Amino acid sequence: MGFHSTPRRDVAWVPLLALLKASTAMEIIRTVGRVALTFIPFILFKNHASRRFLRHVEKHKADHPGVELPGHSEKMLAKKSKMLRGIRQRTLLFHALMFTPIILFWVTVIACMERTPLTGRWRLILLSPEEEDEIANQLAGPGWYQAVGEIIAKDGPPTIIPPSDWRYAWVRDTLRSLETAIPHLGDEHALEPVWLDRGPDDIPLPPPADYPLRPRPRGTEYIRQIMSQMPWACSVVSPPSIPHIIPGPPYSLILIDDPNSCNAFSYGFGPDGAGGIVVFSGFLDKIVERHPAPNMKTMVNVPLSEETSWWASLFGSVMSVTPPVQHLQPTPAQTSDLAILLAHELSHLILSHHLETLSSFTIFVPGMLSIVSDVLRTLLFPVTMFFGPFVNDAVANLGKAGSTELSKLGELCSTVKQEIEADVVSARLLAYAGFDPRLAMAFWEHRAMVPSTAECTPGSAIKQEKDKSTVAMKIMGSGHPINEVRIEKLRDELARWRRERDRVVDELQALSARRPEHS
Repeated sequence: MGFHSTPRRDVAWVPLLALLKASTAMEIIRTVGRVALTFIPFILFKNHASRRFLRHVEKHKADHPGVELPGHSEKMLAKKSKMLRGIRQRTLLFHALMFTPIILFWVTVIACMERTPLTGRWRLILLSPEEEDEIANQLAGPGWYQAVGEIIAKDGPPTIIPPSDWRYAWVRDTLRSLETAIPHLGDEHALEPVWLDRGPDDIPLPPPADYPLRPRPRGTEYIRQIMSQMPWACSVVSPPSIPHIIPGPPYSLILIDDPNSCNAFSYGFGPDGAGGIVVFSGFLDKIVERHPAPNMKTMVNVPLSEETSWWASLFGSVMSVTPPVQHLQPTPAQTSDLAILLAHELSHLILSHHLETLSSFTIFVPGMLSIVSDVLRTLLFPVTMFFGPFVNDAVANLGKAGSTELSKLGELCSTVKQEIEADVVSARLLAYAGFDPRLAMAFWEHRAMVPSTAECTPGSAIKQEKDKSTVAMKIMGSGHPINEVRIEKLRDELARWRRERDRVVDELQALSARRPEHS
């Protein structure tokens, strides 16, 4: 689903800034910076030589007053004036060479900034619309199953739970139920009377978000909005850019029969099944263990779906399929726990966290660290050049080693932000789908006692034990209470719903009480 924005008044050159919203932008900036940094040593050496000559002339005049150097006449004065003019010009060129890459870097950052739907958090996505469309097209349909299959098969062929299994039907039906709530996130104001009428014993509904779920802007949409309000903006109208399509349901789904993995993860971006969720059976086992069902076993025959043929063609050579098994009929409490985790993973897909992570840690962070490394090597070159190429290579390798740990630290911080954000947005999904979001706090408190509860990336979900010896983890602290922070943020969000409802209700009651007086 998707819609188009209306044309806005804009200056004609603003669409050119869309060229900076691409993965190649950082490489272009790095190339420009390297070319500029190549000339800087020559400028510095030339200015140094010119200043030495001028100091020599001034020193001679001070030590020998009245005695002129040979040729110290109009020709010498002209040479001195020419040197001073050359120093000024080279100084201006030095600043231009130094600041051009920096200006391009920050303009690129501004051009690639956007607000996350529903939460309004500023984030950086350094991918062009065409690149995002290419990613979505590659993952659409069976492409998602192929990509996820390669990820989960790295540690050996997994056992896939087929669509004919009752567990797959349970997870699929719960996911589809949550998907029906997604349209409400784009037009929450239409539900305003409903969320105000909820009592303390009812399932709470959230107040309308300031940033509803809308198509993500292309390249210059935010800059276009700013420029259209500038007093000096001319009336030249540029063609409106086409916004992105909101990736929507149905999302893809895979269940892995692994009792030792109590987790799930989301992966992908785009419509037509280009995004989806992977759930491990250990999580379903934990749900049944936490909420025991009546001691009655039944068998559910689930009709086969088209996913079966995809799995047979894509995964048949690397994966085995578990046969249907008898089960305990899921209870509402069990389905509620399942919905909480699925809503969390679904929120990652709705908020396009996969694109954000891909942009930040494969494009932006390496590019930025490479630019900083080039600048430091240039500034240190007057010192390191006396020690030969081995020292220069050591400086370069030191920068690469540091960039690895800095990337891990940045990924850890960003993962925490995305996990908290997914928790907050999942509460909205749960409420609109008819599940009680207040139960999510007890769910995550219970999950805090389970190892490996981070579900933002496939690696963190599949790998059960994390290496605590990295510099990044030492900086953050291996005992950093991430789960406690997530629970507290979710509790604050639900409390904000109550406060906002009480505030609006009080305002409406006060307004209603004043109307008879005016009548």
